[in-house]
Amino acid sequence: MSDEPPPTDPTDPAGSTGPADPTSHHEPHEGALGNRLNRLRAAVLGANDGVVSTAGLVVGVAGATDARGTLLTAGLAGLLAGSMSMAAGEYVSVSTQRDSEQAALALERRELATAPQAELDELTELLEDKGLTGELAREVAEQLTEHDALRAHAEVELGIDPDELTSPWQAAGASFLAFTAGSLLPLLAIVLPPAHLRLAVTVVAVLAALVLCGWGSARMGDAPAGRAMLRNAGGGALAMAVTYAAGSLLGAAGV
Repeated sequence: MSDEPPPTDPTDPAGSTGPADPTSHHEPHEGALGNRLNRLRAAVLGANDGVVSTAGLVVGVAGATDARGTLLTAGLAGLLAGSMSMAAGEYVSVSTQRDSEQAALALERRELATAPQAELDELTELLEDKGLTGELAREVAEQLTEHDALRAHAEVELGIDPDELTSPWQAAGASFLAFTAGSLLPLLAIVLPPAHLRLAVTVVAVLAALVLCGWGSARMGDAPAGRAMLRNAGGGALAMAVTYAAGSLLGAAGV
């Protein structure tokens, strides 16, 4: 009988001899994590746009009139126009990106069918460029090609996950909801309080929301939060000041 200890499972962090628990070590893949972060960042930026756009609109109208009905109508019109515009723009942009990804995958599929050896050499060179030795790069390229050639080239050469292509409908829906959520804050802040408090409540609420959006975007990008919050709040304050001044001048002129 051998005295050597039984082999340990390298996936078991405790080095135990039993079978590894598949749930003991789970980390999101870089691609999936990147996609989630991009969606979250887009949601934060969409909400930020909704806050600034609608705040500028209702504050500008408030400079000309304090009629609640007029403010509500202007705010709702801005909310709907902005959210639909954001959704349509995002749909077109992401559809173009998806079309490009599908075209690149189709081209790669044809090249793999017509020139497999050239594609294997290309994959080997790409792996060498990532730091692998020539011999190891060749071995890895052959194994990846045998397992799933298209996926290997898509991920290494094109930076595309064939199973995670961007969805234009999801992007459009997320932009619509984010912009709408951001727009509701200044809209409610301008129509709910008494007339003499509307402007002050709106400005405070909007600046607070912009500070929060700036903090969130900075956290997701590992950037200094203070600078992002100040920049965000400053831009929103400037937008409201300009539109309020324009509304006041137009109101005074009887327009």
